[in-house]
Amino acid sequence: MKNVLVIGSTGQIGSELTMKLRGIYGGNIVAGYIPGQEPKGELLESGPSAIVDITNEQQIAETVSKYKVDTIYNLAALLSAVAEAKPQLAWKIGMGGLFNVLEVAREMHCAVFTPSSIGVFGNNTPKDKTPQDTIRNPRTMYGVTKVSGELLSDYYNIRFGVDTRSVRFPGLISYVTLPGGGTTDYAVEIYYDAIRRGAFTCNVKAGTYMDMMYMPDALNAVVQLMEADPSRLKHRNSFNIAAM
Repeated sequence: MKNVLVIGSTGQIGSELTMKLRGIYGGNIVAGYIPGQEPKGELLESGPSAIVDITNEQQIAETVSKYKVDTIYNLAALLSAVAEAKPQLAWKIGMGGLFNVLEVAREMHCAVFTPSSIGVFGNNTPKDKTPQDTIRNPRTMYGVTKVSGELLSDYYNIRFGVDTRSVRFPGLISYVTLPGGGTTDYAVEIYYDAIRRGAFTCNVKAGTYMDMMYMPDALNAVVQLMEADPSRLKHRNSFNIAAM
């Protein structure tokens, strides 16, 4: 039996991951949310929920203590396009929030999953069969926070023994969750705009190749990684992944 806290449970990945974890482990999966983004419907009714602001370390600790949490899924972040519009807030949530989660995990002996992104790569990164260990020189605030998050998570694993794990997500495509400001959200948003407005303007240059992954494949990758024997993990923060 696992006791899990999903921070950012009503976001793009969070709602679907929370429901998948509840399907696997039962009802001890806490949906963490911020005021104004309360869980609704099945997400609200199928298990416990709690207000968890990632910028509030005490609130995280109190929730972990109350529900005897052993694993934290930290999904709180501003996605790439939104982060460029609000870089200060993106850093506060992406790095300040992660630091709070890792401190709670260190003190209360929790495992932590924090997604990274192909946004960590930059213009000098090999684009074909990108190596696991390679150049990471992003030019976006989202990418900068993800690189920094990988390094900080590795530090907490090496220095304090916190069981930190991560994958580098490409753009995630979901039929359940509305677009939330990610780089590849146009692939879903185009259909909504076709219905709402009858037109869509794509900001991605013609001929651009962009990695994408179907949400169920992404969720399976997360679960498989978190269930893996830690002694067999060559890398932790963070694994390259891909799918059809």
